[in-house]
Amino acid sequence: MDGLINDVFRANLMEKAALDEGERNPQVGENSKFYQLVKENEEMLYPNCKKYSKLSFMVHLFHLKCLNGWSDKSFSMLLDLLRDALPEGNILPNSYYETKMISGLGLGYEKIHACPNDCILYRDKYVNDQVCPKCGTSRWKTTNEDVQANGMETSDKRKNLPTKILRWFPLKPRLQRLFMSSEVAESMRWHHKGRLNDGSLRHPADSLAWKDFAERYPMFSSDARNVRLGLASDGFNPFKTMSINHSTWPVILIPYNLPPWMCMKQSFFMLSLLIPGPKGPGNNVDVYLQPLIEELQDLWANGIETFDAYKRETFQLRAAITWTINDFPAYANLSGWSTKGQYACPCCGIETTSRWLKHGGKFCYMCHRRWLAPKHKWRLNSKDFDGTRELRKPPRRLHGDAILSQINECLEEGLEDGAQPCKKKSIFFTLPYWKYNVLHHNLDVMHIEKNVCDNIIGTLLNQEGKSKDNYKARADLVDMGIRSMLHPQPSPNSSTMRLPRACYQMTNKEKDAFLSILKNVKCPDECSSSIPRCVQVKQRKIFGLKSYDCHVLMQVLLPIALRGSLSDKSLQL
Repeated sequence: MDGLINDVFRANLMEKAALDEGERNPQVGENSKFYQLVKENEEMLYPNCKKYSKLSFMVHLFHLKCLNGWSDKSFSMLLDLLRDALPEGNILPNSYYETKMISGLGLGYEKIHACPNDCILYRDKYVNDQVCPKCGTSRWKTTNEDVQANGMETSDKRKNLPTKILRWFPLKPRLQRLFMSSEVAESMRWHHKGRLNDGSLRHPADSLAWKDFAERYPMFSSDARNVRLGLASDGFNPFKTMSINHSTWPVILIPYNLPPWMCMKQSFFMLSLLIPGPKGPGNNVDVYLQPLIEELQDLWANGIETFDAYKRETFQLRAAITWTINDFPAYANLSGWSTKGQYACPCCGIETTSRWLKHGGKFCYMCHRRWLAPKHKWRLNSKDFDGTRELRKPPRRLHGDAILSQINECLEEGLEDGAQPCKKKSIFFTLPYWKYNVLHHNLDVMHIEKNVCDNIIGTLLNQEGKSKDNYKARADLVDMGIRSMLHPQPSPNSSTMRLPRACYQMTNKEKDAFLSILKNVKCPDECSSSIPRCVQVKQRKIFGLKSYDCHVLMQVLLPIALRGSLSDKSLQL
C-alpha cells in the first residue's frame, strides 16, 4: 500500500516520517491529501490487525466491486455485514458514500457533455441546455420509447444518456504532485541548474525557442520551478483488433523541466483530455480544448500555491505551453492552417509553390530548393528536378503579430485566387504568450518518417497499391516536360502503353537479394529486432513495420542492403 501511495503522489514515506520528527509540511492542496491517505494507511482495520489497514482493505474491496459489477447498494450491505462480523472496534465505513477516501488514489476527472456534432460543450452558459444552440441536436441519446407519436423527442433527462462525453483531467493537482517528492522537485530544476550548456541540442532547454521565451518573460523564467509543457495529441483506434472505425483523441502534456531520461518516461506523461469518438474532432478540436486552455490561462496569470518538498516551502507555481507535437494531419487541426491543397506548406504559407497534377489528381510541391544555400549546386540543376532553376530566397519567417495578421486576412478576405488555406484561428492564440512563441507546432518526425519509408519500400519493390511509380505518375511527367526517358511508350504488339524501366526499379533477383539481407540481419534486442519478421521473401514484400523499425531501416539498414541492387547514381539520391 505504501508503494501505491508513493506512485500516486511521487512522495517518499521516509521523507514524511523524517519530517514528522521535525518540521511538518504545510497542508496545501495535494499535500494535505497525501497526509490524509498516509494516516488512513496507518490505521489498523480493527485492534491488533496485522494484515490489513483501513485503506488497504477498502482498496481490495473496491477491486472486487469493480471486477464483479456490484451495485452501490449491495456494496453498502456488504459493509454492514463485515462491520458486524469483524471484532469490536473495527473502523469500516458505514456505507459506500463514506469510502470516498479511495478517490484520492486515482486520477480524478470531470465529465463534460458535448454536442455530437462537436459544436459546443455543455458548460458555463450552456450547462442547462437540452439541445445544441448551434445545430439543434439533442444533448441526450434517444430510444424508440423516448420518441412520442408526433415524432418529438422527450426532454426527460432521467430516461436519456448524454450522446457524447469529454473527460477532463484537471492539470493543477498533477503539477502540484510533481513537487511532493524531494527527488522529483529537485529534478524539476534540472533545465536551469543541472543542464550541460555546451551548444549541443540534447533537451528542449537547448533550443532557440526555449531561450527566446526566457528572454521575453524574465519573471516567469526567474523561478526554475515554473513548468514548461509540451502538448501532444493524435487519434487512435481503441478497438484496433476489431473491424471498427473509431478515433479517440487523448491530449497528453509533457513536463520539460525534467531531464531527458525522466520527462520522456510514461510515468511523467499527464493525460489532460480524452476526446471521444467515433469520429475525430477535426478542426473542431478547439471546442474540446476549452477547459485546458482556461486552466492554462489561470496558471499563467495567477498560478497555484504549491508545496516544494525539496526546499520545504510553498511557492506560486506557474505553467506555460511551449509547443505542440503532432503528425501532419493533426497539425492542421491544432494550428488551423490546412496541410492539404495549394498552400499546404505551413513554413512557406501563402508563398508556397505548388502544382496540380492532372493525372495524379493531387498537388505536388517543388519549392524545396529555396531553402538551400545561395550557391548550392542543386539550385541550377534543372534536369534532375522540375526542369527549372531555383534562384529565389526562402520565404520570410513570420512571428508574433505578423502571424495573426496573416490569419485574420485569410479568414476575412481569402487569397486572390479564392483559396482559403487558413480554416480557423487556433484557440492557442487566446494564451497571452502564444503568438510570440518562436515555434508553435512540432512535427512527429518518427510518424512522418514511417510514411516516407513505406512509400520508398513500396516503390522499390513495386508493391501493388503502395508504389508511387505508376502510369498516372509517368503521364504527369509528360505534362511537365521532364524525364523523357520515363515517358510511357506504346507497346509494339498491343494498344497498351509500356512504362520504361526506371533506375530505381529492381529485378526479381535483385529483390530477393535485397530482402534476404534484411531477413538475415541480426539486430540487438533494443534496436528493431522485429525487422526480419516483417520481411516476406517469397511474396517479395515487407509488411508490419513499426515507426522505430522504419527509422532504423531508413538511417542504417537501407543504404547497406541496396548496395548490390541499385546503381551508384540511385544510391546517391
